[in-house]
Amino acid sequence: MKNIFKIIALVVLTIVTSCGKDKAKVTDNRTAVTVKVGTPSTKFEAFITASGKVEAAQNANLSTRNMGYVNKVHVNVGDIVSKGQLLLSVNSADISAQKAQVEASIAEATAAFKNAEKDYNRFKALFESNSASQKEMDDMTAHYEMAKARLEAANQMKNKVNAQLLYSNIMAPFSGVITGKYINAGDMANPGMPLISIENPDKFQVISMVPESEITSIKNETSVNVLIKSTNKILKGNVTEVSTSTKNTGGQYLVKVVLEETDANLLSGMFVSVQFPTEETSEENLPILIPTSAIIERGELRGVYVVSQSNTALLRWLRLGKEFGNKTEVLSGLSVDDKFVLSSESKIVNGSKLNVQ
Repeated sequence: MKNIFKIIALVVLTIVTSCGKDKAKVTDNRTAVTVKVGTPSTKFEAFITASGKVEAAQNANLSTRNMGYVNKVHVNVGDIVSKGQLLLSVNSADISAQKAQVEASIAEATAAFKNAEKDYNRFKALFESNSASQKEMDDMTAHYEMAKARLEAANQMKNKVNAQLLYSNIMAPFSGVITGKYINAGDMANPGMPLISIENPDKFQVISMVPESEITSIKNETSVNVLIKSTNKILKGNVTEVSTSTKNTGGQYLVKVVLEETDANLLSGMFVSVQFPTEETSEENLPILIPTSAIIERGELRGVYVVSQSNTALLRWLRLGKEFGNKTEVLSGLSVDDKFVLSSESKIVNGSKLNVQ
């Protein structure tokens, strides 16, 4: 009986020993994903970021001072026009009638002036030869001056009517592109109502709004970077105007930036992010920065894959701060010594085996 127990114990011990050896021989046969890694950076150019919008440096909303029906709109949105080109015509029959009356008044005043001038010259000669009295000369001089004044008044009235006619025939104030048409033929045009908008696409500018806590750090003639959000391109620009009042801008200070010439396809209304350079941050306050492209989003959570000591991917969630160009500030969750995945040749998940390059 004792021999049987000894045999059973020996068999069990043999099985356990063999299982332990097999377990020790287990290896990780998963295919490693080749990745490029990096470490957080603390070197950056300090700047203030503010949102803005692109617009043409030369733009205008055209309107009329006269009330009347629109006879014809000669252009459409997208048309390229030249300076002085007729864009829109407003019915001006009443003004044309006034012009005819004025021209008739000018003709009458001209005839009266010429007759008064002849009489004045005659009396002047008679007065010089003592053939006319001082009273007669004074009366003739007054008659001559009144005729001259009536002619001048008639000419000024003509200038007024011509100015009104200019507002009936809307001309292009500069060469450019039609960007808006807000009225059609037959509609009633009212004074001050925008009818057509035009802009020159040769030069663009950015209108940015900066809060009062940061406006004192922005100086005129400063070179800035402008990130076009729709195309993710960075353009160069120069600050040309820094507002000193928020009276009409809702508590924000207006800053105008003129963009340098570029081949980028820009359109008015594009949203941008303007980076205004400031003084360098002290070393103890330097932020931890990582490339924005390395950040992984899961709903409202954002993080990166950190490389563990055993070369596996560990998904670590982060608390992020401001964006600095193509980099984002890490407020917590990552230290300057941590290695994280910048890019990978294939998809990785939490726990993936990594081949670090």
